[in-house]
Amino acid sequence: MNQTITGRIKASTAWADPNRYGRSDRSATGRWFWEIDRVLLFMLALLIGFGLIAVAAASPAVAQRYSGGSVRIDELYYFYRQIAWIALSMPVMIAISMQPRERLKRLSLIGAMICLVALALVPWLGTEVNGAKRWFNLGVGLFQPSEFLKPFFVVSMAWLLSLKETDKSLPIFTFSAGIIGIVAILLMRQPDFGSTIIFAAVWIAMLAIAGLNMRILIGLGIAGIIGVVLAYFFYDVATQRIDAFIFGAGDNFQTENAMRTLTAGGLFGMGPGAGTRKFGLPEPHTDYIFSVIGEEFGLIACLMIALLYLGIVARVLIKLLDEESSFAILAAAGLVIQFGLQALINMAVNVQIAPSKGMTLPFISYGGSSMLALSIAMGLLLAFTRRNPYLSRSPYVVKWGGENLRG
Repeated sequence: MNQTITGRIKASTAWADPNRYGRSDRSATGRWFWEIDRVLLFMLALLIGFGLIAVAAASPAVAQRYSGGSVRIDELYYFYRQIAWIALSMPVMIAISMQPRERLKRLSLIGAMICLVALALVPWLGTEVNGAKRWFNLGVGLFQPSEFLKPFFVVSMAWLLSLKETDKSLPIFTFSAGIIGIVAILLMRQPDFGSTIIFAAVWIAMLAIAGLNMRILIGLGIAGIIGVVLAYFFYDVATQRIDAFIFGAGDNFQTENAMRTLTAGGLFGMGPGAGTRKFGLPEPHTDYIFSVIGEEFGLIACLMIALLYLGIVARVLIKLLDEESSFAILAAAGLVIQFGLQALINMAVNVQIAPSKGMTLPFISYGGSSMLALSIAMGLLLAFTRRNPYLSRSPYVVKWGGENLRG
């Protein structure tokens, strides 16, 4: 009897045999290939490919905008630079996705602390762009601490909230509220009201996933509404954006022009390189690249991209339904919610249902700092959704060929 059970268990784990089923590579790379969510990886690669095409379409408009006098910029200058940033960022994403969860937890805690310090120094040492100090000029490009803080913040917060399982007496909620308060103050000093909203929204979503009392969540929602109202009265950036959006006061040209550009191509677009309205957009390669896609490739292409974002979010959330680690659930859910929320806000601005926030479209917009930060975030997401496809989520059950073997 024991020999029979032993033989069946050996058969069930035969996938590890280097001479069977073509899985001869037992290195870290080989294990990564079989454990990674290849569907999710494919969707991310597809999104990056769409982004490269979109940057190529927007690049001539940006080059013309910043060319002047003796300074002439090649029409595809930003396209070539985006290729370089992708070539740098993709190995980073893959390398991070190959790391074990515990190591990524420690690295994220260190990264969060470094980024918080950098965020605090931006108002004094940062470079001002379009009236905001959010970047450090590193010579080869601009470094935006808040973009890199986003993934590290989520993973660090996931670790903090998961501690509640081991000791329910820990003041986790109070401590996490203090951290998000510090982050919000530092962001609003830049000013960066849009990122402040994203950080706060992701924090509340993670609290809900962690099982925080519903009354407290409702209270946080009410506090958030009160916060936006107070920001309107006492925070100039919020006042200007909300007035322009709701009352049409001030300069509302950007969002109106973006909407006209988005719909100019109809369902199928004017064709690659045939768009003309993009030359009137203020930031066609970053904030308003979704409108460029609409003009040149049509509303159907815009819908496909929106569905791709939705598919990525849905894929991760469904995959987490049978995950057992509360830390992994919180980290992966927080990362994908943050990713989807940023995409939603950018698209909402382009279709004129949200005020302008200066927020990029993930993996579509041009930007070295943004591309590298997103690659880190998605590398973490891929790592936290990795699993052995031949083992069930129960530690006592081994699945092979539809048969369960219990030890």
